[in-house]
Amino acid sequence: MEPLLAYLHYLSIIVLGAFLTAELVVCRPPLAPAQVRQLPRLDIVFFAAALLALATGLLRLFFYAKGVAFYLPNVAFIAKMALYVAIAAISIVPTRRFIGWRRALDAGGPPPDVETVSRVRRVLHLELALLALMPLMAVLMARGIGR
Repeated sequence: MEPLLAYLHYLSIIVLGAFLTAELVVCRPPLAPAQVRQLPRLDIVFFAAALLALATGLLRLFFYAKGVAFYLPNVAFIAKMALYVAIAAISIVPTRRFIGWRRALDAGGPPPDVETVSRVRRVLHLELALLALMPLMAVLMARGIGR
């Protein structure tokens, strides 16, 4: 069971990164109506992958891998969890914008202006930059660095 759980954990992280990147690629001014409608769908997959990564990670923490006693006192583990929480909190901004843009479009409004899209792109860039630090924290904690 542990190898399958580890596989699902890593796969969910890959999917999370892929769909966050897809959001960045699609969220490019000027947005066409089709792009406005596509962004919330991409965001749902990103959210599902983030939840799967969290669930499988928690299962590995408490029941498999090296266990709670190994990970919790590790500074790299704490940093990795802080990065996850930061990404989750920051991702609320694009999610709300994507939903709002789609609703406005469905109500007959225009697509978002270039400046609004550019601000959301900056947030997506920040999320990706923070996500890129997570494997570094994983490598450090797996080797016991930070204990």
